[in-house]
Amino acid sequence: MYLVLDHLTKRFPSRGPAGEVTAVDDVSLNIEKGKFVTLLGPSGCGKTTTLRLIAGFEFPTAGRITLDNQRLDDVPPNRRDMAMVFQSYAIFPHLNVYENIVYGLKIKQLSATEIRRRADEVMKLTQLTGLEDRAPNQLSGGQQQRVALARALVVEPKVLLFDEPLSNLDAKLREEMRFEIRDLQKRLGITAIYVTHAQEEALVMSDLIAIINNGKLAQLGTPEEIYEHPQSRFVADFIGLSDFIPARVESFDDRTAQVTAAHATFTTPAKPGLAPGQSTTLFIRPNDIEIVDDTAEKNVLPCVVKHVTYLGNCVDYRVQVDEGLELRVQSDTLRRYAPGARVRLHLPPERCRLIVED
Repeated sequence: MYLVLDHLTKRFPSRGPAGEVTAVDDVSLNIEKGKFVTLLGPSGCGKTTTLRLIAGFEFPTAGRITLDNQRLDDVPPNRRDMAMVFQSYAIFPHLNVYENIVYGLKIKQLSATEIRRRADEVMKLTQLTGLEDRAPNQLSGGQQQRVALARALVVEPKVLLFDEPLSNLDAKLREEMRFEIRDLQKRLGITAIYVTHAQEEALVMSDLIAIINNGKLAQLGTPEEIYEHPQSRFVADFIGLSDFIPARVESFDDRTAQVTAAHATFTTPAKPGLAPGQSTTLFIRPNDIEIVDDTAEKNVLPCVVKHVTYLGNCVDYRVQVDEGLELRVQSDTLRRYAPGARVRLHLPPERCRLIVED
């Protein structure tokens, strides 16, 4: 593997009686060269601290980091052959675009010819050609982000680090920059570690997503694996919209399981490790639930519509199944149901999942 985090732990002293706060808790990751890996999780989960450990801005309490077979335990940030794109861009306000981009190359004391060659190449890649003499305050948010990206790329790092770089952009520009960053990373074949709390960014951009929760690695997988096969309720609830129904395992074979949930019987794909009589949770995405007529017989729940919200491409329903159990359903706009309507929900067996509570 190219970049290896081996049982990485970081503890900070606490100002209170707790003694120490564990920000990163025994995290291990093996990252191949040229992959785009996203550290995804809620605020305060440890993802940014993990990135700072990789960059060398923090040193681990335990564990080690290896890049291209070189241990980085005591290597300072400027010697790690990495570059970071920050949330605030961190471009120098007193320097123009060209001076910002070549700043790191001048520190390395490269020749003027080499500096010009690299700068021209990276400005072309990041669509900044012609803006060399502009001051940062004469640039749009997207152009400032491109300057920060160009400054990181021009030093030709082994690993490119991103610390929530798109959070200051408006929604439309953020979407455009996602594709630009991903396209550049693919074309250059550079290894990238990207930190965000935005699930859609992670799904769109990543080869692999590492879900972090309370300093621990909750799940690692491709975007499809994380979305379609979450291994815990936290992962299922954090990425994408989710419905959860308490359930009890009745029986199962190699392919399917029969569970009781909300006073009804459901067929779901089997999950290894479950036993008859065991409590579990039936999980399904709101857009996978179908509102059906009386012809459906299996995997059906009667309910009452409580709230209706029009979202353009679909209608969002909040429905009550039992006292204390409400589900969310997203259906097409061809047929509408008003609050108070009694409807039947079909949960397709192949779209149901059984998960174990955290």
